Amino acid sequence: MPKMKTKSAAKKRFQVTGGGHLKRKHAYHGHILTKKSQKRKRNLDHTAIVERADEKVVKQMLLM
Repeated sequence: MPKMKTKSAAKKRFQVTGGGHLKRKHAYHGHILTKKSQKRKRNLDHTAIVERADEKVVKQMLLM
């Protein structure tokens, strides 16, 4: 049986931390930034941790 492939989209969007959690970027920081406040854009710039409810699905996509 051939090897399972990871989902390329998930591979590009998520990164595993040292503790086994998954890092993700915030949405709404790609375009149309002129109408968003500096504070909002600054807060969207930081990475976030994937919620526990979604972690199982994302790990399955990454074949962890």
